[in-house]
Amino acid sequence: MNQNKLFNRTRWQLAISYAAVMGLILSLLGFGVYKAIAHAHWVAIDRELESVAGTLHDSLELKLQQPGRLEPIVNELLPNLCLIGVKGIKKQLPKRHILSAINQGYYYIRLFDDSGKLIATAGAYPEELPPGFNSQYWQTITDTRGNVYHQISVALHTQTQQDWGYFQVGRSLQDFNDYLSTVKWVLKLGLPTALILIGFASWLLAGLAMKPIYSSYRQIQQFTADAAHELRTPLAASQATVESALLTPQLDEKEAREILRTIDRQNRRLTQLVADLLLLARMDNQVIRDRPQLCCLNDLVSDLVEELAALAIASKVALTSSVRVQQQLNVVGNSDQLYRLVANLIVNAIQYTPAGGKVTVILDCNHIEAIVQVQDTGIGIAAADLERIFDRFYRVNSDRSRHTGGSGLGLAIAQTIARAHRGSLSASSELGLGATFLLRLPL
Repeated sequence: MNQNKLFNRTRWQLAISYAAVMGLILSLLGFGVYKAIAHAHWVAIDRELESVAGTLHDSLELKLQQPGRLEPIVNELLPNLCLIGVKGIKKQLPKRHILSAINQGYYYIRLFDDSGKLIATAGAYPEELPPGFNSQYWQTITDTRGNVYHQISVALHTQTQQDWGYFQVGRSLQDFNDYLSTVKWVLKLGLPTALILIGFASWLLAGLAMKPIYSSYRQIQQFTADAAHELRTPLAASQATVESALLTPQLDEKEAREILRTIDRQNRRLTQLVADLLLLARMDNQVIRDRPQLCCLNDLVSDLVEELAALAIASKVALTSSVRVQQQLNVVGNSDQLYRLVANLIVNAIQYTPAGGKVTVILDCNHIEAIVQVQDTGIGIAAADLERIFDRFYRVNSDRSRHTGGSGLGLAIAQTIARAHRGSLSASSELGLGATFLLRLPL
């Protein structure tokens, strides 16, 4: 197949198309996965910030007494609390459970009075943050070094429900951005690798997908060549006969009749060949369109044995039948086609059985199928030929087939008719010991 330019080019086009489509799908899927991961982590950060802010908010409001003033007891809640404008060493306090998120090093807290003035900071507070206050609930800000932070602002009240001010809980997004960068690199490296593997797999799959097409293409090529050869032979013979007649100055009546007989014989062969080809083409393209009818195989076998007895006698072959069932075996189908199927098998057996041989037609059945066997004691079929005897224009013995007038389509037509009737046709043989053709048809 690779040596055929048409199929090789088509295979490349299929492989590239598969890879392009899969690449587009994977790109969209990767983009969707990245967005989903980023959204999930962002939602987790928001919830974590809300949880920390809510816990601190409830704890702080229970201890605040005057607006804008921090009570000493607040130092027990916030680690490393640093009052703005007050110099001194930050006191390390015991860590509490509610401060576990802040102690991770990502979180910071800022406390503002009611006018928006920064009063104190705590946690991992970055000095590079802008000093201004923004009361917006959610904020994403950037410091002077380009680091990004996400924070939440909550209003504070005293124990008497007076406005105390605000506090902000924020955290660095460095770990979040690092994680997303890792995901990006995985996608950037994974996508080309996946495309390479997909391209290789597409090449292999395109080859597998095109094998039956290429096989059919080769069969069509062979069929066309064989049909052309079969048509050329009688045409060439007719042409030669006509040319020889034209070159003869005078033709008597006997010579003219002999020439006409030769042309008539070749025309009959051409007509039969064309009819067989049309039948095969028609049966390949559609199922049996004729109105289905019941066909009695008992009558069919007995009629054929009676009609072909003269041919068997002329070939000095004994033709007999053996009906091994008591009841009538009826199948649904086209009686004319079934008649031709069995007739082809019997005629084929007679032609390939030497004088003094025997051909037996056996009719039997099982629970679901009718079985017709055509056995002969002829020359047999070699094992290498058994696989191809149902191919169109294939001859086991080319010289004898031409002598008998066969075109190599008889068994192909029989196989096609059997399949059209949902049946099967098979052959078994030993060289020199005869052959058996087995036809199975559903009852």
